[in-house]
Amino acid sequence: MNKREIILLIGHGSRHAPGNSEILHFADRWRQRNPKQTIDVCFIELAEPLLDAGLDSAAAKAERVIAVPLILNAAGHVKMEIPEYLEQARSRHPETQFIYARHLGANNQTLQILKRNLHQTLLQMDSPDPRSTGVIILGRGSSDRIANGELSKMARWLFEESEHELVEIAFTGITHPRLERAVQRQLQQGMTQIAVLPYYLCTGTLMERINRQIGHLQAQYPQLRLGCASYFGFEDEIFELLDQRVADARGDKNGAQMMECDGCHHRADSAPHGHEHHHHH
Repeated sequence: MNKREIILLIGHGSRHAPGNSEILHFADRWRQRNPKQTIDVCFIELAEPLLDAGLDSAAAKAERVIAVPLILNAAGHVKMEIPEYLEQARSRHPETQFIYARHLGANNQTLQILKRNLHQTLLQMDSPDPRSTGVIILGRGSSDRIANGELSKMARWLFEESEHELVEIAFTGITHPRLERAVQRQLQQGMTQIAVLPYYLCTGTLMERINRQIGHLQAQYPQLRLGCASYFGFEDEIFELLDQRVADARGDKNGAQMMECDGCHHRADSAPHGHEHHHHH
């Protein structure tokens, strides 16, 4: 490469230290797969270095910075917060080219991970009849309808490629339905067991909450068998997706990619209060 380049991997950040450690471990593995590439890490919130410091550090070492969000869905962080910090970094470092890569997204790669997690969960449940086994894909939840819609898309794709009669979605916060309501509805529709598939990349406080909720629901509905998959972890498909995002970003000669959300009302109204989180860096 003619220019010295740094990939800046942007994790969400968590109050749960093991979740942040997993991001750092993932970055180490990604470096092993790309030994000629310099890969730095920063976080949007709750962990150091924060995004603005990460951008400054990368700009001090490189002429080109590719910012890669390690995030599944395009909600407020991806659509507004990271672009705002990138614009500020461009003002502080006009000699550095900043390129914004796409988030991971909902696609065939994430579908393969979901299918694998479902298969493993069903094995742990002694392979029940899929026609009487409901599936709930459990996401974080957002005030952004497009981000929530990505979860609905994955549920439909999983339904198309399975024998389960009910594949639905639920959320841990912000929007509805919540997990308990989704479980109640599947019970009413005759499901005798349910497999819950968390749509999360790594561990954290919300994954701990999900595990507690599963225990509460099992006690509340003893006639129902509940199985819960682990979070995604960092499977080969995640590395492949990130490699593709970086390759796509390098192909953008203008240094600014068109995001699928550009022009939507969230970007038009991108005041600091325009999404469901508030952070003070």
